[in-house]
Amino acid sequence: MKNCSRRKFLKMALAGGTAAALPSLGMLSSCRRRSRPPNVIIFLADDLGYGDLGCYGNPINKTPHVDRLASEGTRFTDFHAAGTVCSPARASLLTGRHPYRMGFYYILGGGAHLRREEITIASLLRDAGYDTCFVGKWHLTDFDSPEKRQPDPGDHGFTHWFGTVLNAFDGPENPGKFYRNGQPVGQVGGWYCDAVVEEATDWLRSRPESDRPFFLFVCSHEPHTPIAPPAKYSDMFDNPEVERLEDRIQYGRVPRRDDKDIEGNKKYYYGTVAQLDAAFGRLMAAVDDLGHRDETLVIFTSDNGPEYPVNFMESQGQWDDPIRDRCFGTPGPLRGMKRFTYEGGHRVPGIVRWPGHAPEGAVNDALINGTDFLPTLCELAGIRVPDDRTIDGENVIPLLNGKPFDRNNPVCWSAPVHEYEFVPPMTLREGNYILVAWFNDKESDQLWMDWIKTAGPERYELYDLSRDPGQDEDLSARMPGKVEELSAKMDALWKDIQAEAPVWPEWKAK
Repeated sequence: MKNCSRRKFLKMALAGGTAAALPSLGMLSSCRRRSRPPNVIIFLADDLGYGDLGCYGNPINKTPHVDRLASEGTRFTDFHAAGTVCSPARASLLTGRHPYRMGFYYILGGGAHLRREEITIASLLRDAGYDTCFVGKWHLTDFDSPEKRQPDPGDHGFTHWFGTVLNAFDGPENPGKFYRNGQPVGQVGGWYCDAVVEEATDWLRSRPESDRPFFLFVCSHEPHTPIAPPAKYSDMFDNPEVERLEDRIQYGRVPRRDDKDIEGNKKYYYGTVAQLDAAFGRLMAAVDDLGHRDETLVIFTSDNGPEYPVNFMESQGQWDDPIRDRCFGTPGPLRGMKRFTYEGGHRVPGIVRWPGHAPEGAVNDALINGTDFLPTLCELAGIRVPDDRTIDGENVIPLLNGKPFDRNNPVCWSAPVHEYEFVPPMTLREGNYILVAWFNDKESDQLWMDWIKTAGPERYELYDLSRDPGQDEDLSARMPGKVEELSAKMDALWKDIQAEAPVWPEWKAK
């Protein structure tokens, strides 16, 4: 990489006392005291669909490294991002809170950002003695805008960080918008996923010998648009067999283009997934080489469902963005894709490797949501979950240990409000039943903030996912009692979220 002084910088930073300034592990609660809590690595792909991996049944994509992780740990088939687009899902993963509680009604922008008063799992782990590192796509604050004075990853608990505010829209190759610990880096060589994995592995190798555990959060750009992998990956999928197998791929019942030929673009998407898998493999190899494997909990997942083709957005009177002509991600058998509150919008791959705990080669169909990360990791580290705010997630340690677990409360997902005309604004899941709610329409002259603060459910759909995972059969007319039961819970939860939802003065979009 052009940025060849990275390792030297890391060693100087650590030698300069960054680690020494952190609290000791003596802060761990006595009830959870152990020789040391586990290291934690979360690898978050961007727009990777539920059906995009070989281990989830994709007949085309080559993902041997992620598939290996699944064989060495547990593959979850009911694992969910807490949002249906980027920023909301990431905010919830770090805080354990529904995104609307934090003002993420859509992606970062218009004043909306992860406020300083929010408590993240990184801050909690740092204060408990963990070394913390973030690399990759942040998309939670405009940390590169001095006039906005929004917090950066360091302000939210990461003692070392290397990231971009948004995606690599200047190109996944040789991206030029990285910052390291608040300072612009300039252009780095290679592709985005290679850059963040190299930074992560350099950071791991630069850590001093100690008993301190670490938390590493890696957020790739891939396979988000723009999609432009190295030729050695895309060429793997430029053959008639891919064309034959592609007939088996499902796209969430979202229509694809028929007004122009985009078939030749498949190879770029499949090549990007293969490229991402290779980068992940290098990270896991470094973890093994450094002797961290047996003491490290690794979670591989995605921030939301796969992106859909541009012609669907055109049909809804939305943007015309040809870069989406390379989007061939799939939610597998699920309905909906990115932005949708149907299952395909938020059910994502979820793989956990935790040697000695998560059963090897197991498949688990229990529900895990993105809001569960904070309370679960708090339990692992012996940290008290914040009690001065609503935490929507639950501690799912039993599931990670291969044991039964019953959720105490329903789980809900919300759509990005700017897309509400064709996406149900909210769904609520309890057991196998999922209630889909359509809200009252926004008046043409009504501000979005006013609509958010006053809107509510007015009609419903009901699905039984145990019998109908593709959400084909609406049961609301046949089961009015179940609709009434779940709608009462949804109404109470929605009003609680609505009351806490912050108002962004800058949000003047109509």
